[in-house]
Formats: sequence, structure tokens, C-alpha cells
Amino acid sequence: MKKILFIEDDTVVRENTAELLELANYSVITAPNGKIGISKAKKHIPDVIICDIMMPELNGYAVLQILAKEEATKHIPFIFLSAKTERHDIRKGMNLGADDYITKPFDESELFSAIESRLAKVAILEEIREEGEDGNTLKEPEEQLKTLDHLKNYFTNSLEKHTFNPGEIIYHEGSNSNFVFLIHTGVVKTYKSDKQGKELITALYKENDFFGITSFTHNIPYQETATAIESTKILKLTKSELKTILQNNHEVTLQLIDHLSDNVSEIKENLLEMAYSSVRKKTANTILQFTEKINYNPNENIHISRSDLASIAGIATETFIRTIYDFKKEGIIDLEGRNIKILNIDKLKKIN
Repeated sequence: MKKILFIEDDTVVRENTAELLELANYSVITAPNGKIGISKAKKHIPDVIICDIMMPELNGYAVLQILAKEEATKHIPFIFLSAKTERHDIRKGMNLGADDYITKPFDESELFSAIESRLAKVAILEEIREEGEDGNTLKEPEEQLKTLDHLKNYFTNSLEKHTFNPGEIIYHEGSNSNFVFLIHTGVVKTYKSDKQGKELITALYKENDFFGITSFTHNIPYQETATAIESTKILKLTKSELKTILQNNHEVTLQLIDHLSDNVSEIKENLLEMAYSSVRKKTANTILQFTEKINYNPNENIHISRSDLASIAGIATETFIRTIYDFKKEGIIDLEGRNIKILNIDKLKKIN
């Protein structure tokens, strides 16, 4: 009889779901919060863990992260069960290494299907492991990459770090796109230049972001130039090597597609904002966007040129400068030379 650990703080949901699982001939262990759930997972080593996200003591994300670090529990299939249905919530859970995500209210057939598919996958991987011990396969299940975080760990653990100083170019628009990059520390901007040499910043990338991804099937050069904004350490992998990794790890491929789709959606939203927002709104949102990218500490200054910020906002540098001086007069920000310091972030967010 397969053993299931069900971690859920709602007593009614916990008891009703446990009863359903027991009627389906599963052995069920329950826990009312994440802390007790971790203890029971280590003690009983279940075949599958089903876990709510919003709970007292420890939330579901923390439970998954802790169990993923334990040798005895890291390979147990983990299914989130939650009322949180926003795309970023689902993506966060899957990026942390969850095997599936079921939203409340759920159909019991959906729950059983998720459990059975995870158990089937474990059985297949077990067969692969046994074949590997007989010398019939080259790849152990432990070596497979399941999530984008696993892929990022592969970059960090396997590749050399390359340091770029502020203003140093990482690659030029039009050059051969031989590498895909991951930022270890620092901030990078990508931009295109018009015929007059004016820059239009297309994106900002921070620590733990991928950039420089182009077609894997066609020899398309880089479509923009990438430059370090501050002292930056970067890991790079050849595109052919990444293609091989993705071909062998389909779950990572799907997550990377989702990641790139989200980036496209974000770019579209930024373009709409540039087209229709007021100058004040564009300026405020650009400052906020940059502070988010660099994990800004309110007690620190923002180090970025006025022209870069104006380019991101899609307005003339002179107009941008006039607007931030208006913000200074209103007590929203302070200006110290080329640096910007936010004094009232709530008021900055409410600018229209």
C-alpha cells in the first residue's frame, strides 16, 4: 500500500481528503502545518507528499525547500494543493521543484490522476536506476534536471565566472550568438541603437536571470547589445551544450518556455505603458522597475545614469531630468550627484 503524507491546516479539507485517499487504498499520514509535516516526512518517508501553501508555522514553499535538501526526502514526489491560482504562484512552486500543482476546489479524479502519474514516474525512474546498475544506461535519475533552479545550479557549479566592469560590453548586437548567460551577481542592460547612435534599452537583468537566449535551430545573431551596469559576474554556457541539456531534460525545457513567455508578456506591458502613460508615470515606474531589478535597499542610493533611465522610460533625457527634479521638490526622492534615493516609495507608486 502506497503511503501519502497530506499537509493541510484546514481541518475539514484535511479530514475529507484523507478519507478520500484511504477509500482509494492509500495509507494516509496527515499534518496540520508545515513544521509537523517536515517531521512526519522524515519519520515515515512517504511515497508522495501533498502540501498546502498558506499554512502557519511554515508555508508550503518552505516545506519543499527544506525537504529538497534532505537526502532521505529529496526524491519524494511533491504536489502543491492550494487556493492560490495566480500564474506567478504556480510558477514559483514549480521552479522550487514541485512535481505538480492542484488548485482548490479540486475534482477527486484530478487529485488521483496527479498522484498516480507521480507514482508511475517514480516506478519508471526506479527501473532506469536498476538498468543503470546493470550497465545498460548512462544516466542516473539523480543527474536529471527537473527545474530552472536545477539548471541555474548547474551553471553555478560547473562554469567559470567572468567579471565585467561597469560599462563593459558582454556582447554586441549582430555578433554570433554562441553563448547563453546567467548573472551570478550584478546588473546587465540590453539595448539597441538607432542610426543616430541613440540607445533604446530593451531589458534589465539582475542576479539569477538568464539572458542572451536566441534560436536553437537557426543561426541568428544577438539582436541587441549587452552591457554591465555595475560590477557583474556572469556564467556562460555554449548554446549547443544548453540545447543538449534541454533535449535530455524536458521538464526544464517546458519551464524555460514558460519563463520566456512571461518575459515577453512583461515586455508587452512595458511597451503599452511607454505608449500611453504620462511622463510622470513613466518616470516613476522606471525608477521602481530598476529598484526591483537590483533588490534595492531603501537606505541606499540607486546608481544608474539619467540617460539609461530615460531610455527605459522611453522619454527624452532632458524630460526625464526635469521630472525627477519635480519629484525631488515634492519630497518623493532625493538627488545626490548622479544618484537617486527614494524617500517615499508609496507616493512614487501612486503617481499617475
